[in-house]
Amino acid sequence: IMVNGQFKCLGSPQHLKSKFGSGYTLLAKVGADTMEQELQAFKEFVESTFPGSILKHEHQGMVQYHLTSKNLTWAQVFGTLEKAKEKYALEDYSVSQISLEQVFMSFARFQHCTEDGRKVALS
Repeated sequence: IMVNGQFKCLGSPQHLKSKFGSGYTLLAKVGADTMEQELQAFKEFVESTFPGSILKHEHQGMVQYHLTSKNLTWAQVFGTLEKAKEKYALEDYSVSQISLEQVFMSFARFQHCTEDGRKVALS
């Protein structure tokens, strides 16, 4: 990846995600017959259990969080969610590593404008 014509990093997609990605993406679907207050309780649970988590999207009982802690392991996240599955009536959930696109976009923040105001290409 290059930013402003300067080489910033080189590696396989997995290496770049591991080194420059931060945290995990959590998608969870709360049961269709679940009340709004139960969804709110699950959101409070996520935010208290995974400090620094950021709610990215919420739609019809589906929530997407960015779990930002670099100290979390797969086992901790899955273990916690398995225990919470019944309590919060979760239909389904998934946890994934940050995508390569998200890593790329984090480098794009450092892109500077040229003198005529256009963005310099990010390669």
